[in-house]
Amino acid sequence: MKKNYFFFLLLTLFALPSLVHAQEVVSGSVADESGEPLIGVNVLEKGTLNGTITDLDGKYSFKVTKLPATIVFSYIGFAEQSMDITEGGTIDITMAEGLGLEEVLVTGTRTAPRSSTSTPLPIDVVSAKELTATGQNSFDKALTYKIPSFNSVNTPVNDATSLLDPYEIRNMGPSRTLILINGKRKNTSALLYTQTSPGRGETGADISAIPQGAIERVEILRDGASAQYGSDAIAGVMNIIMKKNATDGSITFNAGITAEGDGETYGVAFNNGSRIGKNGFLNYTIDLSKREQANRPGTVDADGEIADFTGGTDEDVAFVKEFLSRKPDAGNINGSPETTAAKFALNGGANISPNTELYGNGAYVYKKVNSFANYRTPYWRTVEAFPYLQDFFPDGPNGQYDGYVPTFDGDLNDYNGTLGVRNAKNGWTSDASFTVGGNEQTYLVRNSHNRNGTLNPDSTFKYRENSPLIFDVGGTRFTHIVGNVDITRRFSDMIGIGFGSEFRSETFTIIEGTESSYEDGGPDSFSGNDPRNSGSFNRYNFGGYFDVALDLTDDFLINGTVRLEDYSDFGSAFVWKASTRYKLADDKVTVRASASTGFRAPLLHQIYTQKAQYSFIPGKGIQVGGLINNVSREARLLGLPQLDAEKSTNITVGLGFRPNYNFSLTVDYYNIAVEDRIILSTEIGATDAGDTALDDILAANNLSDLSFFVNALDTRTSGIDFVASYRNLMVGSGKMAVNLSGNYTIQNERDGDVKNPTLVSEAGQTVSNATQEALFFTSRPLYKMILGLDYSISKFAVSLNNTLFGPTTFRQQGLEAGLYTEFKPAVVTDLGLSFQASETVGVALNVNNLLNVLPEWEFKADSGSESLLNDADFLQNQSNLITFNQRYSQMTYDGYHFSQLGTILNFSLNVKF
Repeated sequence: MKKNYFFFLLLTLFALPSLVHAQEVVSGSVADESGEPLIGVNVLEKGTLNGTITDLDGKYSFKVTKLPATIVFSYIGFAEQSMDITEGGTIDITMAEGLGLEEVLVTGTRTAPRSSTSTPLPIDVVSAKELTATGQNSFDKALTYKIPSFNSVNTPVNDATSLLDPYEIRNMGPSRTLILINGKRKNTSALLYTQTSPGRGETGADISAIPQGAIERVEILRDGASAQYGSDAIAGVMNIIMKKNATDGSITFNAGITAEGDGETYGVAFNNGSRIGKNGFLNYTIDLSKREQANRPGTVDADGEIADFTGGTDEDVAFVKEFLSRKPDAGNINGSPETTAAKFALNGGANISPNTELYGNGAYVYKKVNSFANYRTPYWRTVEAFPYLQDFFPDGPNGQYDGYVPTFDGDLNDYNGTLGVRNAKNGWTSDASFTVGGNEQTYLVRNSHNRNGTLNPDSTFKYRENSPLIFDVGGTRFTHIVGNVDITRRFSDMIGIGFGSEFRSETFTIIEGTESSYEDGGPDSFSGNDPRNSGSFNRYNFGGYFDVALDLTDDFLINGTVRLEDYSDFGSAFVWKASTRYKLADDKVTVRASASTGFRAPLLHQIYTQKAQYSFIPGKGIQVGGLINNVSREARLLGLPQLDAEKSTNITVGLGFRPNYNFSLTVDYYNIAVEDRIILSTEIGATDAGDTALDDILAANNLSDLSFFVNALDTRTSGIDFVASYRNLMVGSGKMAVNLSGNYTIQNERDGDVKNPTLVSEAGQTVSNATQEALFFTSRPLYKMILGLDYSISKFAVSLNNTLFGPTTFRQQGLEAGLYTEFKPAVVTDLGLSFQASETVGVALNVNNLLNVLPEWEFKADSGSESLLNDADFLQNQSNLITFNQRYSQMTYDGYHFSQLGTILNFSLNVKF
């Protein structure tokens, strides 16, 4: 019944009669200081949403609602201007460059856009120029070095995870940040992280696949926004705005290499714009790139290998040491995998009538990654146990078997597209759109074998010596279809409303592998998808929202939003948000606050994924465990509950200070409580008694353990963000800008007991142990600060960026109780040099990690366990446990806090036309 009232209210508001005033036409043109027309300048009647944007010739025309009026002109990268008028007529404006992008805002409200100095919500806005200046070769890594609360880093293990690195805002995991493109929802990735590393059990949209050359700016709302945008927006929202330039074009050639001489990168990016008719535009980007492998293995400890893989005889010791004398890294290849990518994006729009615009955008990305599993040494996979390996892999000295390294080839296809219509009539503004998107990842394992022993009727082995060496292990696919209708209206200077609805259909597909890839455990490194666990799974949801903004005075704003969503698979969710802002001291000081509730629907990946999983178990090497889904027969036998939505409560309080045009400062406190957080459990092993349903399932499927998804935790995360900027400092004949920003985590921890299913608690185990909780709460920096200095003089520009990564802590599986690892705080310095040789040609050199700072970790002990740190032999043993005998000595098997590749040089040549 409540839902009926809600939608009746929306229909009633849509039918409200408009308030019509006597109107006068204001028209003119807007150009930059060189006389070039500016396209897309916002032209607004102050205190209303009435206005327009300039066309491809920099011209505009609209009717003001009343006189006298103030007309405001604003545009990215230019100083805002205003003009008081008492009558209609022509106003031609010349805009000067210099506006700080932090003053521009689209995300964060469903009514009128506002600047970040007056919004009740914390916003980061990063331009394309700033992203490029980082010198990073992917969008997600560029954001890591620009936004303190944003983190992304390569995972230590490069199999399926090499196609997409987990990222997160405010240490909340990748699935709690909503990604938009031009304000429309981006599809999530098909990949589900299942390794024991940051992001475990989650996924997010593949933002690394978006070509940087297609991006005009990025807006990051650092606040819960489920009421405005729906599921996933617990930590915040990232809105990627695509370029709309219709006249300029450029081509950029880039190349790079690490200081170690590997990881070479080559690329070309082409961006161009074209007019469509008299008032339309089309901007398109093609980005082609190749990154070679960068390898950073450790020196393997012989004693650890002997203890883990041999009986310790003199012959065993000699065999291991001889092998490691030739291959000190035990043949392991880990670091940054070989990656080839082709990216295409377009953005367009055209007025089809004086008050109606047709718009659209789309992107397609193909990415291929070639990576490696751990090298199977000849004393790990021995010819005594598998005699046929001599014939399969005769690659050692004198044609002898010397082990092998399984390869992992991943193919990623990602696409998204939106088509929509915007209309302004009688004071109402409407936006109707249709969005499609998808992500598919398929995998091929090479140079491996199915080593298990199923017999044919004639008593020969089906696999082993008859095994293929190449396996199609299947993959996953995610698609969605989204329809949106958004309507806004400003009735007066005091009140504006917005309302709308969204329909979304999602489909998750598990693509089965060939029989040899899943039967008897599949290839030795990565098991394929069994057809019994494969198929397509769909759900849909329908939601609506209502938003109202009240400007009680010029200084005091109140904004409220409510939203109702109904899902086909788990029911309904009602959420709300309230925010306020008050300006003081002639608008130089802003006090703001917000409170909201939110939700995150369980991912289809989390509900339906079921597979055998190869995992590293300290002291036991690579073991095969099982991941079972919550709607399976096995889940019913074990009494596992079905997944429900996460629920959240967000509180943000902030202060903005802008004493003059050049200086600004914002400080925001946030507090996020999540109830029934969904996690992928730790590995649950056999019971001591050995006679439970759990033991039966493990034995029947030849598994060492199993894991599953469960609403297991209530958590609380709090912290402080601050951003300070001072620009236009005159230094000699040039100008300098100084930017200082940071994030500090006050609290990030479990709130209350773990909600263990009965099966687990009766077995004396837990779904969330210390290893898991370290990944959830302390695997990202405790604090992070960025100090940026930008200096420009004539045709030269220099940028010096210093990023302080605070400590991260892990409690790796197998460590002695009371012992943990901490990655030490470190400062990474990036230097950028650029020279504009002419109006059309520019060159740039970026030296990322100028001082070659590498992640460093050390053992730490809890209070009362300090004596553990005094035993060097014990610590060496513990170190071997968590680094796979030093294969991952620099970052351990669970993760690290910034890149392990060291100094990277990048050169680019940009030609405009």
